[in-house]
Amino acid sequence: MTITVAGEKKEYKDGLTLPELIELENVETPQYVTVSINDEFIETENKDKTVLKEGDSVEFLYFMGGGQ
Repeated sequence: MTITVAGEKKEYKDGLTLPELIELENVETPQYVTVSINDEFIETENKDKTVLKEGDSVEFLYFMGGGQ
């Protein structure tokens, strides 16, 4: 199946789960990453049971603290 990851179209096996994608994409600090699929945020408790579908668009978002 073809999905878009961070703006790049990629081929993956059918039935790919979100945790598998996170591992395949070597996401740094996966416990702190926020995931958006088709512009909808995935709740932390739903990450493990999320299965990706043909045409999905996935973004990995990191929120940074800091300031003055």
